[in-house]
Amino acid sequence: MHAHPDDKVGHAVDAWLERFNAALAAPDAKKLGALFEADGHWRDLLGLTWRFATLSGRELFAPALAQALAERGARDFAIDPRRCPPRVVERAGTPCVEAFLAFETNVGRGEGLLRMRRDGKPGTAPRAWTLFTALDELRGHEEETLRAQREEPVIQRDFHGPNWLDRRRAALDYAERDPTVLIVGGGHAGLTLAARLGQLGIDALIVDRMQRIGDNWRKRYRALKLHNQVHSNHLPYLPFPPTFPAYLSKDQIANWLEVYAECMDIAFWTQTAFEGATFDAGAGRWSARVKRADGTTRALQPKHIVMATSVSGTPNLPQIPTLEQFKGTVLHSSQFGDGAAWRGKPVLVLGTGTSAHDIAQDLHGYGARVTMVQRSPTLVVNVEPSAQVYDGVYLGEGPALEDRDLINASMPLPVTKVAHRILTERAKAYDRPLLEGLEKAGFRLSFGDEGTGWPLLYRTRGGGYYFNVGCSELIASGEVGIVQYHDIETFLADGARMMDGRRLKAELIVLATGYKGQDHLVATLFGEDVARRVGPIWGFDEGSQELRNMWCRTGQPNLWFTAGAFSQCRIYSKYLARQIKASELGLL
Repeated sequence: MHAHPDDKVGHAVDAWLERFNAALAAPDAKKLGALFEADGHWRDLLGLTWRFATLSGRELFAPALAQALAERGARDFAIDPRRCPPRVVERAGTPCVEAFLAFETNVGRGEGLLRMRRDGKPGTAPRAWTLFTALDELRGHEEETLRAQREEPVIQRDFHGPNWLDRRRAALDYAERDPTVLIVGGGHAGLTLAARLGQLGIDALIVDRMQRIGDNWRKRYRALKLHNQVHSNHLPYLPFPPTFPAYLSKDQIANWLEVYAECMDIAFWTQTAFEGATFDAGAGRWSARVKRADGTTRALQPKHIVMATSVSGTPNLPQIPTLEQFKGTVLHSSQFGDGAAWRGKPVLVLGTGTSAHDIAQDLHGYGARVTMVQRSPTLVVNVEPSAQVYDGVYLGEGPALEDRDLINASMPLPVTKVAHRILTERAKAYDRPLLEGLEKAGFRLSFGDEGTGWPLLYRTRGGGYYFNVGCSELIASGEVGIVQYHDIETFLADGARMMDGRRLKAELIVLATGYKGQDHLVATLFGEDVARRVGPIWGFDEGSQELRNMWCRTGQPNLWFTAGAFSQCRIYSKYLARQIKASELGLL
């Protein structure tokens, strides 16, 4: 038994674990099912299978759980003494006991999280509401073990041999070897994965077409800041300094990524364009082509390729009827710097997502006459406090970041949806005066899919929302105009004509029409056959309840994808790196 701050809570967890461990001797679906609520959930990230999957309803998951426990040789489930002790919390409006778990399997050490509702009948045996199982470390290849093996002798006899910097410079050339992993894209997604792979002793090279590390942030519009707070955006191993502000500017992020790559000893080729690759199934290697800054083409033969080109990588330029009649300047939001050149001039901003609002506010601040054109209903939430309520696991005092990440990862999609509906109603209550002002101005509002708010919009569409940092007040007051796209009859040489005959003058039209996802690149870079094998990327798969083809094996062997928010990349890069390591060890 374990000692816990709340003995009743700890005893309830211990009692459940005793019954669960007893069932492991001969895992049986019926016996295991009896340990769970009828509407329970099991989410696994490589802990008991080599998959990412969520199964809901004990009748569905109990047979699969029994099979996985037996095949993986899972044993010794216990409260993890290294982590936050069991406690009572509220998840999705439900008071529950939450306990961090550790366990062993035939391949390594597992980590997990158990939740039990507190509304059971007195005297009845506790049942699990959600169980999360994940692979923490591969046995014999733990990060700590590998770091110890890399330590050099304290006494250095050859003072004239190559030092650390000499070896790093030589290694960066890849003159006599190929990287095991080629990572395409050097933003936070690519860098976090490269850092994880490096700690597992896997040779990874990042290639990126930008001139400097961090330019994917540095070169975006001048006013850009992150819209969630610093505490949820740390990178693995090297958190932001405590001196950083709550909301980081684009240039702070860019500079930090540059520092991070150097501190984490990451191999990175800037000004290098990935031009495509073909896979040799027999050899288990890719033949990849990259073009360097000097115009030369280099052939590389990595075992794995990871696309880290962002959820929002390539600008989306939709066909807009009659726009070709406009004779002024047309820019995609990715090309917009600041509004200084448009002082006193009329501008149309097509779109009402985050970039559209920030650009409209920037233009207004420089004295431009701005009208936003809304194409579809948009979720609007004040950046504080409303947008931050969804980040609650990272707010305030509490467990260590690693524990909070495990809580985040452990939430099954159906439970997340319930939680987010509750949080969206809370945000709407906070923001009611603002939302009413927007509707009066003619702005069409959304509250996300089934009222689940902005986070799931991001995970399905990659956009469709705005964290208000002042532009909504400008719209509500009429200082920034708002019209509906369906009310435009035609674009003209000097703007647009509305259905009611009004004329909208414009010298600049900014297309804040978003970005294309990763899947549009696959056919271009790898061919149609590979694109068909991989299928859609991002958005939820109904069967697994997981993001499609993200951080896991795809239909194309040795082709992987990573993207998403800083917190997603920090959490899931760990599991992606372990899959690649397992593949190299012959475990997959």
